[in-house]
Amino acid sequence: MRFLSAQRLVVLGLAMLAAVPAASADDDDGPRRTITVSASGSVAVEPDQARITSGVTAEGPSAREALNANNQAMQKVVGELKSAGIDAKDIQTSSFRVEPRYTRPAEGQSAKIDGYSVTNEVQVLVRDLDKLGDILDRLVTAGANQSAGLSFEVSKAETALDEARKEAVANARRRAELYAAAAGATVGEVLTITEGDVSPPPRPVFARAMKAQSVPIERGTETLEANVTITWALR
Repeated sequence: MRFLSAQRLVVLGLAMLAAVPAASADDDDGPRRTITVSASGSVAVEPDQARITSGVTAEGPSAREALNANNQAMQKVVGELKSAGIDAKDIQTSSFRVEPRYTRPAEGQSAKIDGYSVTNEVQVLVRDLDKLGDILDRLVTAGANQSAGLSFEVSKAETALDEARKEAVANARRRAELYAAAAGATVGEVLTITEGDVSPPPRPVFARAMKAQSVPIERGTETLEANVTITWALR
């Protein structure tokens, strides 16, 4: 067996040491300590616009006659909306249905079609809530006999949510500092920030009525909520 010289053994040993990465300070200290907290913030905002879904259902012995009757009624309804100051771009058809009307069958007999009904509904964006009561009154007066809902909205909800976001971050920071202090640590730098889904506003809390000709309307307030999850390093 051939033996390596002492000089060659030293060179080989140095090369093997160079191939092994040096241990980092992080390896000596172990895994990095962090704290993750989720929190929310909210802001109460008064809505400044509303959406009405309303329309007309008309009947007739044939589908064509029911459609003609519906068309005439809807033209009157839409015309009344426009005369009330609603822009054409804020009126949009949301539903249109043609359905058969059946007789009540006698025992042992099948039902028969004895007419048709046509329903046409529009969604209306009302940008001036002071006119909302009057517009609802005009809809009914013009012949609208279907109402699928009324909802209030905040036109600048995204801007209003910025205050809720700031509050969410402040709440998360306060909680993180409380937990860290209880564990004998302090909060360091922010590592990650993740925004959660914005919660839909709850049912409005009715607070103030608007004066209208015959339809009293209360806009109330809506609560917009933001959620955030933040991870900090601990010192």
